[in-house]
Amino acid sequence: LCLCLSVPAFGDAQTEFEYFESKGLPAKLSPIFRLSLLIPSQEFSTYRQWKQKIVKAGDKDLDGQLDFEEFVHYLQDHEKKLRLVFKSLDKKNDGHIDAQEIMQSLRDLGVKISEQQAEKILKSMDKNGTMTIDWNEWRDYHLLHPVENIPEIILYWKHSTIFDVGENLTVPDEFTVEERQTGMWWRHLVAGGGAGAVSRTCTAPLDRLKVIMQVHASRNNNMCIVGGFTQMIREGGPRSLWRGNGINVLKIAPESAIKFMAYEQIKRFIGTDQEMLRIHERLVAGSLAGAIAQSSIYPMEVLKTRMALRKTGQYSGMLDCAKNILSKEGMAAFYKGYVPNMLGIIPYAGIDLAVYETLKNAWLQRYAVNSADPGVFVLLACGTISSTCGQLASYPLALVRTRMQAQASIEGAPQSTMRGLFKHILKTEGAFGLYRGLAPNFMKVIPAVSISYVVYENLKMTLGVQSR
Repeated sequence: LCLCLSVPAFGDAQTEFEYFESKGLPAKLSPIFRLSLLIPSQEFSTYRQWKQKIVKAGDKDLDGQLDFEEFVHYLQDHEKKLRLVFKSLDKKNDGHIDAQEIMQSLRDLGVKISEQQAEKILKSMDKNGTMTIDWNEWRDYHLLHPVENIPEIILYWKHSTIFDVGENLTVPDEFTVEERQTGMWWRHLVAGGGAGAVSRTCTAPLDRLKVIMQVHASRNNNMCIVGGFTQMIREGGPRSLWRGNGINVLKIAPESAIKFMAYEQIKRFIGTDQEMLRIHERLVAGSLAGAIAQSSIYPMEVLKTRMALRKTGQYSGMLDCAKNILSKEGMAAFYKGYVPNMLGIIPYAGIDLAVYETLKNAWLQRYAVNSADPGVFVLLACGTISSTCGQLASYPLALVRTRMQAQASIEGAPQSTMRGLFKHILKTEGAFGLYRGLAPNFMKVIPAVSISYVVYENLKMTLGVQSR
């Protein structure tokens, strides 16, 4: 069975593309040896994507073609998936999908559309003019369509494991049932972890400068960016710019794994039957998972701060630093600043997620005409803006956390509580004092997001992860 797409080309009568072929046809189909379809040339890219996807899904013998048996198997398998999606959309269980059910299903996924847009979707599939879709209409429309289920619309927008800016407070990524069953989720986590490691290493000098400015900068010591870099290089040479980066990279793997496992368990505890959580559910589950992960690896956070602030020759390495803290300050020192760190998770995750969802919905409402794919630059812009807003909201708590972590390493520094530090900073430096080191922190967002995205996409290709 051969399906040919005849596409008009400039200067030629037409160009024909063969999609399926079989050497042995059933007797009933022998008179039909070719089915040709003439389509506008501007629509050919859609069919090319469709061909690549279904050939990859159904080509069992890996010869790059679908024979008749493979094609039939693909259709049967695809129809089962479509049946499951249809049932999930049919909220009333009446065998029909209306505009309100489409709006509700997309709202559950974090995509808001108007009733007019929902009706437009219905009209594209409704054959009998009832403004509802039955199973036959749904199947006939989607059977040879490249999108397998509605969650694919927002898979383009998933950003948590990609946009790593080194703050460890993002809401965990969501994975579909298929991704979890096939083991694709751990490849995404590995790719995200690798991207985070490269990104953090590239922006480590800015991160160390931020920590130094948070702890040492004041009205009497108004440290600037150039002066801060000069001081670090003069004290320890160019290599000193990366102090604390080793522990910052090492903690990516345990934190990501713990956060993912906690997130999945919390989703089950919430008891939702949705494949992907609603926005408020995702915020709650993500914040709790982040709190659990941060509690587990928090001593590494303290070590990172101490290593970033150390002077040349003070410690021989991470283990020496940990032994020194344990012998001189006790186990409690590894949890200095824990309270402001936990409190910072909610505003950071909440603002980051809210801004990202707002920008996503604005783009979908205005520009998503033929595709839900926003493109690389839109994703990077949305990720950068949302991460920046989240950091801006939680930055005072992050500064107080860092100062509490560093108190014991500064000679003569009082051992203040979180409340005491807030009062002291506001009294001596004003509200501006709560934002010391903000400039280098913001300077690292754009390169961190960009590097993370590029490395993430390349690692996905290496690991054989399909584009989301």
